[in-house]
Amino acid sequence: MRQCLTSDLGGYYTSTSPSTSDQFGIKGDFVTSPEISQVFGELIGVWVVAEWIAQGRESEGVYLMEIGPGRGTLMDDMLRTVRNFPDLAKAIEAVYMIEASPRLREAQHKLLCGDHAMEETSMGWQSVSKHSKDLKIVWTEDVRFVRKDGTKTPFIVAHEFFDALPIHVFQSVPPGPQPETGSDTIQTPTGPIKPQRRLPHASQQAQWRELLVSPKPPHRLEEGQPEFELSQARASTPHSMYLPETSSRYRALQSTADATIEISPESQAYLRDIAERIGGSNPVTEAPKPAGIPTPTRTVASGPVPERIAKSSPSGAALIIDYGPAATVPANSLRGIRSHKLVSPFEAPGTTDLSADVDFIALAESALDASPGVEAHGPVDQARFLTAMGIQERAAQLVKLAVDKERGGSTGKEKGELTEKVKRIEGGWKRLVDSGSEGMGSLYKVLAIVPYKSGEAGQPRRRPVGFGGDIKL
Repeated sequence: MRQCLTSDLGGYYTSTSPSTSDQFGIKGDFVTSPEISQVFGELIGVWVVAEWIAQGRESEGVYLMEIGPGRGTLMDDMLRTVRNFPDLAKAIEAVYMIEASPRLREAQHKLLCGDHAMEETSMGWQSVSKHSKDLKIVWTEDVRFVRKDGTKTPFIVAHEFFDALPIHVFQSVPPGPQPETGSDTIQTPTGPIKPQRRLPHASQQAQWRELLVSPKPPHRLEEGQPEFELSQARASTPHSMYLPETSSRYRALQSTADATIEISPESQAYLRDIAERIGGSNPVTEAPKPAGIPTPTRTVASGPVPERIAKSSPSGAALIIDYGPAATVPANSLRGIRSHKLVSPFEAPGTTDLSADVDFIALAESALDASPGVEAHGPVDQARFLTAMGIQERAAQLVKLAVDKERGGSTGKEKGELTEKVKRIEGGWKRLVDSGSEGMGSLYKVLAIVPYKSGEAGQPRRRPVGFGGDIKL
């Protein structure tokens, strides 16, 4: 998935070929929520404002970060909303855009910075927001390039990012045949022989086998069909012996015949990073390991020591919006997307978008395991979240504003154009909260990571806005 999507040799998002069309919008392969309605980004901005207020209105050291920012539409709508809250706007020292695609980076720069030039820095690239000359916009290809600082308050958004991260697929297989009791011989063409050492017995438990991408055998190749497929490994792989053991949710499925699970270690690594930025790292419980591991002949480097972050008080928040099951482990969800249609993930590598369902519970577990200073809320359906944030009321405001302008003669547009605008506003917000079986309101989920705060005696714990909570101004 990583090679097909972000390879510098022609990945779906990173290709610099002039013939590569824009992936977003009606003419591309898919349409995202920020492209459907400006209200989506505005409400994400309102959510950030609400969390900032709930956490005491920090006056400095705040930064915004978007991971996988697409064309920049979401961040543009957020910044336009935040601008209406001068104290927060003044407290934001930078906006970090985590983007690997040069083409998308250019689109984001044009939208967020206007005519301000972009300059290369040690971290990546930098420019100035069109909304404020004091607000810098910073691009970097990896979240790890943004320094973790316990004095900062990060507000992080990831919309349709985690579905594009690589996954490992595993399938449960039954135990192999057991040798007959007392059998100490090996049957050969020339007769039975006694082994020189005791034979290992096959495992009596079901095992995980990794499903790997492999070429199709020549006799099964058909013209016009993909050349690759998923095939089951014949023996255990390092990943199959380790990853399914990292959670009790996976272990519980091991004995289920042909059970299939999908695990994304990279997604979990991102959540650990996000959680530490908000709540700080776990306390050190053992002495630091030496820089190298001694062996009889030489010292082998043990790798870099993970960066730790100490926070006197947790602060900031993260909002993750993507599609996937709310509670179960994803299975058989790897898909390709071209021209708004589902296709084989092995069709036209590098020119087909790839995605897989997000395991929200695994993300929440990773965050909670990484930091004692965070708590997770959700996932909740996108329809429930946006409705609680006031999507219908905001859309009604936009309709009224458009009608009032037309009545006042300030638009200079025909009545038919106004009608089309009203239809777009109404159709856009309703599409985002459509709760049908294939509607965006039910398919997409929202997960929040916020600072942990124990409830006062006799008082319920605070819940974030959009997740059953409210805010006191």
